[in-house]
Amino acid sequence: MTALKQAIKEKARQLGFVLAGVTSSEPLQNYNIFENWLEQNKHGSMQYLAEERSRIRRADPKQILPECKSILVLALPYQPVTFNLQPSTLRISSYALGDDYHDIIPRRLKQIIEFIEEQIGHPIPNRYYTDTGPILERELAQRAGLGWIGKNSMLINPQAGSTFFLAEILLGIELEPDDPFPTDHCGTCTRCLSACPTQCILPDRTIDARRCISYLTIELKDEIPENLRPQMGDWIFGCDICQQVCPWNRFSLPADPAFEPKIPLPVLISDLTLSPVEFNQRFKKSPIKRAKRRGYLRNLSVAIGNNGNEKDIPSSNKPRRMMSRWSNLMHNGQ
Repeated sequence: MTALKQAIKEKARQLGFVLAGVTSSEPLQNYNIFENWLEQNKHGSMQYLAEERSRIRRADPKQILPECKSILVLALPYQPVTFNLQPSTLRISSYALGDDYHDIIPRRLKQIIEFIEEQIGHPIPNRYYTDTGPILERELAQRAGLGWIGKNSMLINPQAGSTFFLAEILLGIELEPDDPFPTDHCGTCTRCLSACPTQCILPDRTIDARRCISYLTIELKDEIPENLRPQMGDWIFGCDICQQVCPWNRFSLPADPAFEPKIPLPVLISDLTLSPVEFNQRFKKSPIKRAKRRGYLRNLSVAIGNNGNEKDIPSSNKPRRMMSRWSNLMHNGQ
């Protein structure tokens, strides 16, 4: 199967995946870290992570695919975070500047499965995911040799930094596993911990999601806690700070064409007046649609409040209640 594995990796490379590795279907050795994280409620309102069925499946890949014998782990690069070093702008995380990876990557994973089945001459049991399935992607990636889990909780590769999406294919065929990534190259560096505005990075290389700007601007559906609003700065969707300061991201690779910026930049204050139809049209293919219009306007309001310039409130035909809310955010500096 060595020749087949190399052919699979070459096919993945042709499809744009810059890293590829194989690991076994054995249960995850560090699953207890995830369990402890849940028990401390560090997942915030993401209750789907704590569901019993989900927890059982995350601990053992064979609970997802009983026939699983190997797992192919892949990485596809998005826009390097240095692109997003723009002062005095409303900022969007680099990964969200292009098309939604949920729409792009699965099609390529399916092509890899079709290629494997062509090579061996028959269908094989499989499951594939990219940030959608009940698996711990970064531990599988480390086990497949793609990199180490850094102090900011990101998977880091010494030749590609951390600006890439991970994807996995559970396969019902035996492939020779690659060696796990052997070393931790964070050393004594603590730049990510020092730079995080909300101090959400924990000593065990996990994140307190309840304080993370990415969680607050994307996953959280309620109001953003007032005490955290000032620390959010200009971020309106996601956050790149811990990656921007990471020295390893000087090796970030160019983005796959699908993830090159598609939305108009810079984001304008006038987005506060986007109608539902305008929002849906502008972000139809973007990850930003995950926040929905309500969340996007909430995030914009906080960022405008942090800038503290009342002139930034656009005049419009919006209901007075919404305009009053924006004005309150401005005056409170929140």
